[in-house]
Amino acid sequence: MSEITDFDSLRRAMAENSEQPEGPARNARAEQLLAEAEKLGIPLAVIEALGHQLKVYNYSSEKAKMFVPFARLLRMWDERPEDFDAYEAHSLHWVFKWMSAGMLDQPHIPLASIEKWLGEMEHRYRLAGYSERAVRSAEFSVAAHVGDVARAGRAYAAWLAADRDDMADCHACELHQQGSWQARQGRDAEAVELWRPVLDGEFTCAHEPHAALASSLLPLLRLGRVDEARAHHLRGLRLVRAMESMRGAYADHVEFCALTGNEARALELLAERPAYFTDDGQPRSRLSFMAVVALLMDRLVELGLGGRTVPGPAGRSWTAATLAAHARAEALALADAFDRRNGTSFISDRTRERMDQRPVLERLPLGVRSVRTAPAVPVAAPSPEPEPSGERDLPALLAEARRMSETLQPDALQAWAAVARAAQGVELAPYDRAELLDHEAMARGEEGAELFERAAELYAEAGDEGEALAARARGAYVRALAGDVDAACAAVAEPYERILALYAEDGTGLRQTASVLMSRARIWMRPVHEADGPVDGEAAERAEEAVREVLALVEGRTGEDVRLAVRQAEAWAMLGELAGRGGDPRAAAELFARAAREFTDAGVPWFAVEYEARLAQLAHHLGDPAEAERALRAALEHGGAQLAPAGRAQLHLQLAELVGGRGAVAEASEHAAEAAHWADEAGDGPALGAWARQQLGGLLVRQGRWAEAAEVLESALPDLSAETHGDGAVVQTLWWLGDCLGELGEHRAAAERRLQAADIARHWPEQQDHATLAHLAATSLEFADLPQEAAQAYARAGELWRTVGDVHGLVRSLRARAWLALRTDDDLPRARELMTAAVEECGTALTAAGGACGTAGAADEEPAAPGVDSAHGAASAPGGDPAPGDDEARERLTAELGHTHRQFGDLLARSGADRFEEALVELEKAIAVFSTLGADAVHARTGAELAAGRLEAELGRSDAARARARAVLSAYEHAPESDEPATTRRAEAEQLARDVREATG
Repeated sequence: MSEITDFDSLRRAMAENSEQPEGPARNARAEQLLAEAEKLGIPLAVIEALGHQLKVYNYSSEKAKMFVPFARLLRMWDERPEDFDAYEAHSLHWVFKWMSAGMLDQPHIPLASIEKWLGEMEHRYRLAGYSERAVRSAEFSVAAHVGDVARAGRAYAAWLAADRDDMADCHACELHQQGSWQARQGRDAEAVELWRPVLDGEFTCAHEPHAALASSLLPLLRLGRVDEARAHHLRGLRLVRAMESMRGAYADHVEFCALTGNEARALELLAERPAYFTDDGQPRSRLSFMAVVALLMDRLVELGLGGRTVPGPAGRSWTAATLAAHARAEALALADAFDRRNGTSFISDRTRERMDQRPVLERLPLGVRSVRTAPAVPVAAPSPEPEPSGERDLPALLAEARRMSETLQPDALQAWAAVARAAQGVELAPYDRAELLDHEAMARGEEGAELFERAAELYAEAGDEGEALAARARGAYVRALAGDVDAACAAVAEPYERILALYAEDGTGLRQTASVLMSRARIWMRPVHEADGPVDGEAAERAEEAVREVLALVEGRTGEDVRLAVRQAEAWAMLGELAGRGGDPRAAAELFARAAREFTDAGVPWFAVEYEARLAQLAHHLGDPAEAERALRAALEHGGAQLAPAGRAQLHLQLAELVGGRGAVAEASEHAAEAAHWADEAGDGPALGAWARQQLGGLLVRQGRWAEAAEVLESALPDLSAETHGDGAVVQTLWWLGDCLGELGEHRAAAERRLQAADIARHWPEQQDHATLAHLAATSLEFADLPQEAAQAYARAGELWRTVGDVHGLVRSLRARAWLALRTDDDLPRARELMTAAVEECGTALTAAGGACGTAGAADEEPAAPGVDSAHGAASAPGGDPAPGDDEARERLTAELGHTHRQFGDLLARSGADRFEEALVELEKAIAVFSTLGADAVHARTGAELAAGRLEAELGRSDAARARARAVLSAYEHAPESDEPATTRRAEAEQLARDVREATG
């Protein structure tokens, strides 16, 4: 903590404190600095310290503390306005608006006092010559807060009609407030349109687009624009998470999760900010937060989770039910305090509406790591019909179960279970009892063999010998499922022989015969399914013979019989399996396609899912991505609500890969998000879910959606492991995350992630990735203002570039170290040494490659800004020295040499005027090198020419400077106006010429 000895040290300390995170510690430091300012005996020092205190209070949870320092500032202004400089006078009037909003936030401040304050604000603004815009905006806020719609409408119109001046809120804040009013009036589309420039980053400030992103969540959901809503949640939450003063916006994100089936994520958000339950410096944002807590807790109680332990106010343990009651009481008490102040019931009414909202969506996949709090329930489930009386009803239930079995409906077994419950204590006919046992056996799977035998006995007792044989064959098949194929083959032999004889004598029907033959075929297919590697030829032949026997029986004879149609489709699928295992993927694909088509035509598309998925794999293998994509989409469509979560996750993940591969990255992101959601639903979040999140993060990176990608990738990392996913996936995730954090300006965090990735990659046999990550980490450390660490990292990267034979990376690391030496230590000799080494490395590599020639496509890469060499250039450079005769590689090396001379010249020029002559020498070398590369290097050459021209002008060589300007203009004499770089260069050359003319008179 720096000591305050004079006004300058006070200002430095206030600037340092402004950079600290929002919160009590920063506020306490501001209070200390005010005490130090008072010791200096300088009125302006006290004024600035009071202004600093006001600012940190305003951007914290202790906004109620603003009034005392502001009252003191206002008194000082009234007594001695000459003590204020222009900036502090402006700031004083600016803070009037903060006071107005701050008074509204405090229910103990009477409404009459707020109205009086508005008049005072209007009077002082008029005296100072400001427009009414800020005053009318404040009046609008008061009217909207108390629910006076008519007055709010008038103030809103007057606000927009008044001129913008120095007191008007920034564009971002104004647009946010205007959009919020439109949303409150039910005009969601207009609200989102007003927010658009803020959401797109055209207008920003300390709290925007943070607040607008939060405010847009529910309007976007109501408009059905769920993709945007999800994006705004991921992006906006990242912005507000660390800002203590944005409790209201944070509450909007919790509310969004509670209304979209993401209750688990909402609980995680509550756990992240425990102080929000109790911070009382801004009652209005606490009201918002507690109302949303009540909404979430009521939702959990509704889901049957009232006893679940949840985050809550410190000091006791909370369940969802107890916190629901507490939060509702707190919210209503705060609302009542505001209403008693305002003389209306408006705040209480709105609070109840907010707490009583119904979910907008059953579940909106967010892509981030989550665990479902309870089984999914319909968003607006209809009231259940009353249960039928005991007479229903057994005949009706039995008829319904038979209908569902006849058409092979997915819920048929549940229907038979209902029959079994209704039949307890009822004497049934043998056939009815046989059907019940038959279906109970089916429900038990591998444990149903004995029940099938009992069902067969009852079918025989009822006089249906064919169905009895079919039940026995089904019993044989479940033995095969249990692993005893030999016993199953023996058990099915007699039913098979008897059914054929019976069918030949017209003693049974086609359906029963087909059932026995299909059970036998399934048994013979078991060795095929279970084979680890090539299938035994004899086993395959036996299985194919059994399958074709089914086809011979039913093909062309299915008619309207769904069961027979399904037997036929299943037989084609079995032949597809045999073809695939026999090494004929094309035949397998055709057979799976036929099977899927026949299942769908039979009205049971859910049976087609497996074979569409298999077909997709084969199509991908056969190089037909379009067919693979079609098949995956068909599988998802056919599966519908019957598709298991794990299967749905797999299908979406495969689709994400295919769709992303053809460039439809936005759609691929949707599929990856769905995959993550369904993997979580299946309880496979740590494995399959992590894969999906990793892929989603990469797809968001490809779209430049850095904040969203960072949220998703950070969510994926805890579950990614080298054992399950491979260390390559872990490194790629850290790499992407480092890129995101760098783009978001979080350079220290970016460096940490890149160093983590580099530490894993250092064990790999191929070290190119290790070198690239080390270089990227060095760049992040440099941007994070950690020059010593950056220099060490660049040196390490340089060693690695040398090891892998990548001259470009080595040269760029040397250049970066040179800039750091000059910038941090003012060590020109060391910087010169490093730049010289970079030039020598280029020269050595060019000599080995046979010199420079031709035209370089990469030559016009602009040199990096001083102090920051191109890490991405290093990352993208191919490894290894060029082979003799490799023209493209030599051209790239020549371009690298040109850029190195250019940066050497810039570095020398930056070190002082006494180095301008040396700098010119290096720039001349750069121009000469770029000249050898032809037209494609023209921008790089003219850039060096202009830099040299400016140095010539500084040295007083007007003619030489003009000549360089003319050389640049000549280079672009025939360039079209649409050539933006050429237009820019021409403008720079013309400016150089004008500057020289003005300097020489």
